Amino acid sequence: MAKRCRAHRPALLRVLLAAGLAVSAAATVQAAPITIDGDPIKVFKATEPGKTRFGALEFVSGLRLTSPQSLFGAVSAIRFRPDGASFVAVLDTGHWLTGRIERDAAGKLKGITDADLSEMIDRRGRPNPGKSDMDAEGLALVPGGVAVSYEQRHRIDLYPDPGFATSPPKGAIDMLINKRELRYNRGLETLVRSPEASAFGGALITVSELSVDDSGNLVAAILGGPLKGRFSVKRSNGYDVTDGAFLPNGDLLLLERRFSLASSVGMRIRRIPGETIRPGAVVDGAVLIDADFSHRIDNMEGLDVVAGPDGKPRIIVTSDDNHSLFENSLMLEFRIAE
Repeated sequence: MAKRCRAHRPALLRVLLAAGLAVSAAATVQAAPITIDGDPIKVFKATEPGKTRFGALEFVSGLRLTSPQSLFGAVSAIRFRPDGASFVAVLDTGHWLTGRIERDAAGKLKGITDADLSEMIDRRGRPNPGKSDMDAEGLALVPGGVAVSYEQRHRIDLYPDPGFATSPPKGAIDMLINKRELRYNRGLETLVRSPEASAFGGALITVSELSVDDSGNLVAAILGGPLKGRFSVKRSNGYDVTDGAFLPNGDLLLLERRFSLASSVGMRIRRIPGETIRPGAVVDGAVLIDADFSHRIDNMEGLDVVAGPDGKPRIIVTSDDNHSLFENSLMLEFRIAE
């Protein structure tokens, strides 16, 4: 018996050491305050400075965001708290960003305050082990947790809330989609929580950026609730899905991005009727806005819906600047035109 214990001692020590290192690593992560400056964007299309109506949407206001903190940027998803001002965002560099939007007297975006930035921690307790492991793309706030979908090493991790900024995931969520079906850098870009009162019962819904089925439609899934199962989203005009959010009436908005040498950058928002999203369905919807590089857009990747000062839905979209000198971090706000 004594010999057997001694034989297993090195393995036991390795396990204890690994656990100790994980706890130690996680304990070293602290959210650091950063300054974010916001330059107002007053015109959505420079060639038509007096125009505010674009498709079915009305441009309200916007900000070009900069920071002296070099890690700021690369925002891939954003979710707002129920107050419509406090937000949680993820950067595809493996970082959390939290903060609060401020509005002026007219209800337009004015700036960002109370911003904090921290490294995301993986399942082994390691602070940001690298881009290939922590390529965060999708984000959803759920009761008691924050769910994050990752590309490259495809998965959906669930972090505790509060405490996500300094904690490893507390579990994982079944994607319902085989990892082999997901393209290396075109995986589950969209992760959104459905309304509790909807037919989905608050379940998470995910849509891939550019992973398609045999018919060329984007693979997607309802990850729980009474309608749990897979469905597809019709892809058209070279657009890829980068985020989504539900309107109060239960319709799903999908933010889409297009990039090609011929057409440069494009941004589109589609409205998918909520009642059409069912297991086995192929869904499509009306295009609310289709903007090209003549508009004030960039690499648009984040979208959420909040209640505006008038109580009506506002659509906020953000861009991923890829930490490039040629791209910008934008925050744009629209409302559905009357």
